[in-house]
Amino acid sequence: MSHLILLFSLFLAPAFADGGSQKSAPNLCSNDVSHTRQKRDWIWNQMHIKEEIDTPLPHHVGKITSSVRNNNAKYIIEGEYANTIFKVEETSGDVYAFERLDREKKAEYELTALIIDRTNNRSLERPSKFIIKVYDINDNAPAFVQKVFNGSVPEMSPVGTSVTKVTAVDADDPTVSGHATVTYQVTTGGEYFSIDDSG
Repeated sequence: MSHLILLFSLFLAPAFADGGSQKSAPNLCSNDVSHTRQKRDWIWNQMHIKEEIDTPLPHHVGKITSSVRNNNAKYIIEGEYANTIFKVEETSGDVYAFERLDREKKAEYELTALIIDRTNNRSLERPSKFIIKVYDINDNAPAFVQKVFNGSVPEMSPVGTSVTKVTAVDADDPTVSGHATVTYQVTTGGEYFSIDDSG
């Protein structure tokens, strides 16, 4: 029984020690709490846009929003193609694309959001990085990896003998169901040859 009591005391000691330090902590880390909250002042969902949208430009991508309240606040973006392909409406934080995007050329863009006081260009909040993802549409036809595939088969070979293997690839996003799936078909000579989905 004495062993149990000793073990119980050992487990309680750290708990009491932590309790004592917690009581003295709030005044010491009040600045850290404000910094942590400041990091969360930026509010937005993940931004994305479909590639090759066939509607008039610009295309709305999303919105950067800060909980900072200042009548002189102005939104700015920096980074990849900021203020060329992508622009932000400085009062609302709405982000627009001014070009049709091609996911096969570039699948995502990393930008930085800033909010400044327009009267003195002073930052009102720490800059924050965000990514604009370009969503795939099934806009690429499969292409063979070479122009000619040579094959041969001995005469009188049994049905089902392998003759050659062909390979085609699709540039669309393979993570989107069906977009990069390749199937094969024999268009001439189908009475003698067949092909499966592996090529």
